[in-house]
Amino acid sequence: MAQSKALLVLENFIAGKFVPCSSYIDSYNPSTGDVYCRVPDSGKEEVEAAVKAAKAAFPIWSSKSPLERSQILNKLADLIEHDLEAFAEAESKDQGKTITFARTVDIPRAVYNFRFFASSILHHTTECTEMATMGCVHYTSRAPVGVAGLISPWNLPLYLLTWKIAPAIACGNTVVAKPSEMTSVTAWMMCKLLEKAGVPHGVVNIVFGTGPKAGEALVCHPDVLLISFTGSTMTAQRIMEKSAPHCKRLSLELGGKNPAIVFDDADLSQCIPTTLRSSFANQIRSYVKKAQAEGARILCGEGVDSLTLPPGNQKGYFMLPTVIAEVKDESCCMQEEIFGPVTCVVAFDTEEEVIERANNVKYGLAATVWSSNVGRVHRVAQKLQSGLVWTNCWLVRDLNLPFGGMKASGIGREGAKDSYEFFTEVKTITIKH
Repeated sequence: MAQSKALLVLENFIAGKFVPCSSYIDSYNPSTGDVYCRVPDSGKEEVEAAVKAAKAAFPIWSSKSPLERSQILNKLADLIEHDLEAFAEAESKDQGKTITFARTVDIPRAVYNFRFFASSILHHTTECTEMATMGCVHYTSRAPVGVAGLISPWNLPLYLLTWKIAPAIACGNTVVAKPSEMTSVTAWMMCKLLEKAGVPHGVVNIVFGTGPKAGEALVCHPDVLLISFTGSTMTAQRIMEKSAPHCKRLSLELGGKNPAIVFDDADLSQCIPTTLRSSFANQIRSYVKKAQAEGARILCGEGVDSLTLPPGNQKGYFMLPTVIAEVKDESCCMQEEIFGPVTCVVAFDTEEEVIERANNVKYGLAATVWSSNVGRVHRVAQKLQSGLVWTNCWLVRDLNLPFGGMKASGIGREGAKDSYEFFTEVKTITIKH
């Protein structure tokens, strides 16, 4: 662990080694507002080195059997789990979420991502058909694609980074990953475990830095054949533009404006605590001011209640959970994704009305529906333009099933079968006998 003036200094991980960078950017502790970490400000040179390492490692890694790769993924999962508390503390400090959430959700899910894909890679089947009259048998074969570029966001740092790395390397690809420059520490910590887990040098390379420099260099590199990105719709548009000349394969999991629909027959004892957690999970102030300017009413939180912080946290990025009412559907607060503890509450009269209003946004990532009427939840779920619909629950995931959004919330799906198909190339082979 390199340190300078008590600051943690990260290094890129390329070809199995930590490599210093010529320039760095500051990373802040959101609970204090102080710089506590220095992150490499990587660009074309660092990305070039990482892609070269990944390309060199591809022949050996892709030739390993699914069982061999599975065993290595399981070993890496065991090592992260062994250090779960250290990872949770680092994730909490770096991202700003509670230590409890990091300990019970983020890091356990990162562990499970590796274990899940270590198992699923052993159970995929291929297709086969026979044309008896022609004396032919057809079958499909799948092979890894090559070097995958993986770009993950700040809100679920290790959780979503491993959700991309695990299926990519399980399928036999090598990777160059770029975590968010705001939340890079747990990715760096994971790199220290790769060799012990048996991951060959160059299979996993991590390049830290910003989207415009490191991210764009990765997207534009001709030897990076596919890009998996989680982040904003605006950035995804840039990725599509830069990938087009190379006809790259893209998986884009983007923003959302997720409605929570509560009918009058909902079980409020279950609905209210769950909806509170789903509404206030992350941390923004400008939207509250915009809502007030548009005539909305702030029921509680920002601008209404006072927030008292200890002296050491007064420069931190804290904000009271805020509830906004009497807000119009066309308001930016109802149309745009707010990454903060802000929720808008609006009334509706009929099933048809609430479906139309819920669909009246450009996003379509997820939705929740609360009702004790089984027929109603099925009807509403079918009509909502969302890639995921939870009814009478939230964030319950079966990783075998597709995850992804409609409309401006993304392109493609992730999950056991979908990730396998994305990270492999299919070939049809015909044998005449």
